[in-house]
Amino acid sequence: MQYLFLFDKLIPIEAFLLAFIVTYVAIPSIVDVSRTKHLFDMPNGRTSHVESTPTLGGLAIFAGFVISAMIFLYIPDIPYIQYVIAGIIIVFFIGLKDDIIAIAPMTKFIGQLFAATIIIDLGGIRLAGLYGLFGITDIGYYGSDLLTIFVIIAIVNAFNLIDGIDGLAAGVGIIASAVFGYWFYQVGDLQLAILACALIGALLAFYRFNVFSEKRKIFMGDIGSLVLGFIMALFAIKFNEISASLPGGDPYKIVAAPAVSVGILIVPIYDTIRIFILRIVHGRSPFHPDKEHVHHYMLELTGSHKKASFIILGVNVVFIAIAFLFSHLRIHQLFLILLGLAAIVSAIPYYMVKQRRKKVF
Repeated sequence: MQYLFLFDKLIPIEAFLLAFIVTYVAIPSIVDVSRTKHLFDMPNGRTSHVESTPTLGGLAIFAGFVISAMIFLYIPDIPYIQYVIAGIIIVFFIGLKDDIIAIAPMTKFIGQLFAATIIIDLGGIRLAGLYGLFGITDIGYYGSDLLTIFVIIAIVNAFNLIDGIDGLAAGVGIIASAVFGYWFYQVGDLQLAILACALIGALLAFYRFNVFSEKRKIFMGDIGSLVLGFIMALFAIKFNEISASLPGGDPYKIVAAPAVSVGILIVPIYDTIRIFILRIVHGRSPFHPDKEHVHHYMLELTGSHKKASFIILGVNVVFIAIAFLFSHLRIHQLFLILLGLAAIVSAIPYYMVKQRRKKVF
């Protein structure tokens, strides 16, 4: 393997730094242009912010991630990256249009489906089966296609749905990328580790402005959440595929990899499941927006975006630890543990808010 860089093992750090710098430098200019062109997210009954805020932070995240990845990746070792970038560009433009001119949910779905199909059928990025869940392994070529499409679209939209308070979607992305990136590095997949580090760098730079800046505050918008979800789906799929390919004695082989993936992404995955069920039970469309997400309840309880976000991110870290601690269990067993705990934990702020509202009225 030939690199233009001095130390191969330092390349992930270099990718992180470049992505951080590009994103950090880009955001102030994007904020200025957004203000000049009046490209704001206006407060309304569904939003949790009270001031008009630029929404194109995803532009900077996209630029930082893609520029860093294309400079530091060794393409022969990751031949499917051209299809991944193509898919990312598709969801980027879907998000860009939705951030400027709202588009129909079906249009967004078709675009996401197209992006998913590209990386599955052209890039060969797919979940080969159920890895023993309920005793099922092989599900056939078309079954693999459908399962992978479902996983990609589900994760993309899950990140889109949790992007409701400052720092939450970016924070989950940083934590999940760090976990996936470390594991990729340990199993010898340097290219995926580079991708993870580039994403962390871009998200950290964005996080600084989204959470800690008043003059240059910005949201990631649909560009950021869709691109982030698409990359997270890639990481989750490769995590499962690589783990399944490792020999039995490998210390980094994870028996319950699908369930561990859910544990790593528990915040967006469980909140999406929960909110869809609640909407259907109450006779509403599962895609009808509301303020029933866990982060909305946490915001009402704490009165602070930072506090609410930090608490949820802390819970996410605990779930990741639990997932890896019990990764030796059967997949369905770990699924039940994680989803059961998530149901209990998410019910706490819900009932606390209900009790507080009763006292007020």
